Order: sequence, then C-alpha cells, then structure tokens
Amino acid sequence: MLNLIWLSFFVIAFISALYQWLVIDNPSIFQQLLQSLVDMSSLTVDIAIGLIGILSFWLGMMQIAEKSGLVAKLAHAISPLFSRLMPDVPKDHRAFGSITMNLSANFLGLDNAATPLGLKAMQDLQSINPKKDTASNAQILFLVLNTSSVTLFPITVFVYRAQQGAVEPTDVFLPILLATFASTMAGLIAVAWVQKIRLWQGVIMAYLGGAFALFGALVAYMISLSAEQLSQQSSLMGNLLILSVLLFFLLYAHSKQVNVYDEFIKGAKQGLAVCIRILPYLLAMLCAIGLVRASGALDVLVASIRRAIELLGADTRFVDALPTALIKPLSGSGARAMMIETMNHHGADSFAGRLASIMQGSTETTFYVLAVYFGSVGIRYTRHAIACGLIADVAGISAAIAVCYWFFG
Repeated sequence: MLNLIWLSFFVIAFISALYQWLVIDNPSIFQQLLQSLVDMSSLTVDIAIGLIGILSFWLGMMQIAEKSGLVAKLAHAISPLFSRLMPDVPKDHRAFGSITMNLSANFLGLDNAATPLGLKAMQDLQSINPKKDTASNAQILFLVLNTSSVTLFPITVFVYRAQQGAVEPTDVFLPILLATFASTMAGLIAVAWVQKIRLWQGVIMAYLGGAFALFGALVAYMISLSAEQLSQQSSLMGNLLILSVLLFFLLYAHSKQVNVYDEFIKGAKQGLAVCIRILPYLLAMLCAIGLVRASGALDVLVASIRRAIELLGADTRFVDALPTALIKPLSGSGARAMMIETMNHHGADSFAGRLASIMQGSTETTFYVLAVYFGSVGIRYTRHAIACGLIADVAGISAAIAVCYWFFG
C-alpha cells in the first residue's frame, strides 16, 4: 500500500506539471518541482537534527522510569483495557506504559514529549512483533490512535488566530474538541472492525466511559473560563504537568536506589541511532509530498470540488478551507501555512478562517507520523494502517465542517 501511494505521488505531480506546462503555459513548473525536492531534502535533515536532542532527552527519562519500575506499574494499571484492544501483546507488557504516556502527552498537546514517547512505544511493540518488516495489529491500532488522538490544548492554533487578529482566538476550542473526538472514535472503530475487536466488552466500555466522563468534566471547566483565562490555564497546566512528571520520575527512581544519571545517559544514547533510522523514511515521504504541493495538483482538486458543490446548489463556503484539510495528512507545516494563508485572505473570524483553524487542530499528519514511527523500527508493509488512519482523517474533517456550520454558520 505505502509503495503504491508513494509512487502515485510522483505520477500525480508529473501529470499535473505537464498540465501546467502545456495548458496553463507555465514552463517554470519543472524548475519549481526540482526546487521542491531540494527544499524537502534540506527540511528532512533539519527535522532529523532538531529531533535528536529532545528525542535523546525523553528516551533518557523513559529509561529512568523503566528502570525504577514506573512503566511497569503504569502498564499494569492500563493492561485490562489494552490487553483487550491489543490481544497479541502480553499482559502487563512495558509497551502499555509507553503507549499510555504517549497518548497522554498528545491529549495535553505536548508535541515535544509525545513524539519521543510514541517512538519508544513503537519500539516496545516491535520487540514482540513476529514479522519485523510488517506492522502488527497492535502497532496499527497504536498508530491510528496516535494520529487521531484527542488534543485538549491546541495552543498553537490559538496563537496563530491571535496573530491574525481574531477577536476571540479561542472561540474554536470546543469545535476542535468535538471534531478531534469524532476522528479518534472513527479511527478506533475502523481498526476494531478490521481486526475484529469487540468494543462493547464490559472492561473496554468501563475505561471508555471513565475517559468520557473525565473529558466531559474538563470541557465543562474549560468552557467556564474566559478566552484569556483559557489560554493561560492551557499553557500553565501543560507546562506544569510535564515538569512535575519529570521531577516525579527522578525522585521516584532515586527512592528505588536507581542511579538516575547513569540510566539517563544509557537511554539518551539511543536518540542518535533512532534519528538515523528515521531519516530515509522521512526523506522519501517529505520529497513526495513536496512534489504534489508544488505541482498544483491540490489546487486543481479544490477547484473541481468547488464546481461540483456549485452544481449541486449547496453552500461552498467550506471549500475555501479545504486546502488545509487536504494537506494536513501530508504535511503539518504545509497545513499550518495554508491555515494562516486562509485566515490572512478571508479573515481570522471568517467562516473559512475558523474552519481552517478547526481542521488544523483536529486532524494529524498521518503520512508523516506513519513514516517516522514505522520507519524508526524498519517496518515496510503497513497493511491497513493507512486506510484506517485516513478514515479517521475524513471523519475529523467532516466533523469539523459540520461543527463549524453548527457554531458559526
């Protein structure tokens, strides 16, 4: 699947470039495509180098948590749920602890912490994968949950809206929560259907019910805050939590007679090796994505959708925000640029500006995450991971459009 998708990116880009040259009379398009390859190659190295430090740090901290037994305790606490969602993973396996920490970091919008924790979880799952070049059921479920997981504090979206002059930068907070919740549930249901996981089991429903109750309480609390208070509380809670967790790791390990410094160094040494393994997978995906963007293929697709919607006589306001949605599964930075361009052109408080913000905050860069996570453990055959991840993306985008019409239509 990944092989065909990657090849199709190049074919689509070349066909689109021929159209630009022969029909639109844009002979410089081929130079733009080549420049895109150069830019994406450079960006790949920048990303990999930038990841070395934070990845090494969190792998060091995870080594401390694992040596002290904290990861085992966390895995034991969450094992009843994940042992049913991931029946191929042994009960109380350390992977459950890593998965829980990664999803928690995503929930709080701690991107710098979430990626290293996710890579650690993928490595833990790979240790029990019988076919090392093929994604296991557990790895696919984890990847889909990771790419569609609920984010409570989409701070970067609020910051960009404020920069673009939004009167209430956080007025998209609740719509983002609703849309990303729809994405998560769609991803979970899609994987459960393919892997024949019975979600209505008592234990699974109990955990999900508790999570929904906690989620609802947090949403109710956040809604009660003003825009300024919401921004302050979001930043405070995220930063305080991550620092508290780090200190707890160190103090708990020290109380268990663990040499925290030596264990940190042991874990941090793995960071460079992981980044080197990631680089070729990341290079392949970013270069292909860059070609599609530079070729103008997305512009043609958006224009075609607009004409189809007009022929149906339906409202076309949502089409102006579609570039953000179409690029988001491919490139986070590209989608961010599209969101800013949409707000700059239509206004931060326009329907398109708000919808682009909701889409940016409620969906994930599926192909980027897939390339990084699977690439870190050498997986080549992704099976149904891409399809289920894209189902979650489509659900999130559809929910974002519906919620935007509900709140701001």
